[in-house]
Amino acid sequence: MNREKTGQLREQACISKNPKYQEAIARKGLLYQRLEDIRSPFSRDYNRILHSTAFSRLKHKTQVFFAVENDHICTRMEHVNHVASIGQTISSKLGLNTQLANAIALGHDLGHAPFGHAGETKLKEIARKELGIQFWHEKNSLRFVDDIETLKDPENNQQNLNLTYAVRDGIVCHCGEIFDEHLHPRDEALDLNDIKKADNLLPFTWEGCVVRVADKIAYLGRDIDDAQRLGILTSGQDEELKEIVKDIIPQNGGNINNTVLIHKFILDLCDNSTLNSGICFSKNMYQLMKLVKKFNYENIYDHPRLSSYKKYANLILESIYEQLYGMYSHKYTLDKLKENRRFFPSLLRGFYWYIIKYSDLRWEANVKNRNIDKISKYKNKVLYKIDREEDYKTAILDYLSGMTDNFAIRSFGEITSFR
Repeated sequence: MNREKTGQLREQACISKNPKYQEAIARKGLLYQRLEDIRSPFSRDYNRILHSTAFSRLKHKTQVFFAVENDHICTRMEHVNHVASIGQTISSKLGLNTQLANAIALGHDLGHAPFGHAGETKLKEIARKELGIQFWHEKNSLRFVDDIETLKDPENNQQNLNLTYAVRDGIVCHCGEIFDEHLHPRDEALDLNDIKKADNLLPFTWEGCVVRVADKIAYLGRDIDDAQRLGILTSGQDEELKEIVKDIIPQNGGNINNTVLIHKFILDLCDNSTLNSGICFSKNMYQLMKLVKKFNYENIYDHPRLSSYKKYANLILESIYEQLYGMYSHKYTLDKLKENRRFFPSLLRGFYWYIIKYSDLRWEANVKNRNIDKISKYKNKVLYKIDREEDYKTAILDYLSGMTDNFAIRSFGEITSFR
């Protein structure tokens, strides 16, 4: 990549001299400051995401294959770290802000459903049927970083993450399923809560555009490696893949794996991205990315062995939703949850405290509950008015989307067994 190309994009990095910078670092509320803090606003965001409970739970969330007994299959946590690694490499080469790219990448899937895309499809169905709304994980990840996830402040109060606009924007605009040929950031800092579709808005920053592509680079090759490791791909399909790529990547002796694909995609993207062309591949590599995606859908994501897994995920999520909905009793909901905790200890204990933390029953619970000190530290947003049934349904949907695969399975076990 020549210096002229690098210089053009380097001048667009989201740093203090960029005209967009003040909008990019804006937060929805005040965030406490430390005089001795040495971090940039985006570095603070990275740390706030890293220490969030939603990030911790990614280690037990499916990427593609549900394989809790195989330690070498990619989880959602590994995936976001792969995206961060790729995004940092590209941003560094192009002279962009690597701290911003890292923060976006780390947070981009915080709101992903359990059981991967099978779980997301089921939550879409529940959201549409029960609430008449659309659910998609990009928007749900924004909801998590804006409204649900909290951290302790220096006074030990639970406060919302309150991330910068550029990080929030990159999260909601990452859209891993849409394969854009050229990516240019948009000019206007729109209200992100007004976004109605997963694929209709490009990121506000060049770094957000990089992460949007890094997401695809990260999962295409790794999904192939995992499929091979699990015996999903036949030798004939391996040969088919080699045929797809042999004219575009003739070297490597016909070996096609995650290492080869990531390396080639990154180099090609860095060589072809310019201020005028945007973040983009050469025509050949863009075509290869589309062909590999098509191959993955036909041979991996739609594989018959995943159909039973999808049915299993659907049954678990639907059963949990129905069980929690059956606990609804308007302003007496907390009482009903507490009365039934002995039957479903993990599920109802967690949801009981979730309702206390995020609903208008918090203050009533503060009076009734012995754990007054704990409740008094909840300084986060109140999201649900429990007298409104729609709010309670939304609380269930939010709670479900934050679950790990393991917790959902354990909760399902409580529902389907007697003690």
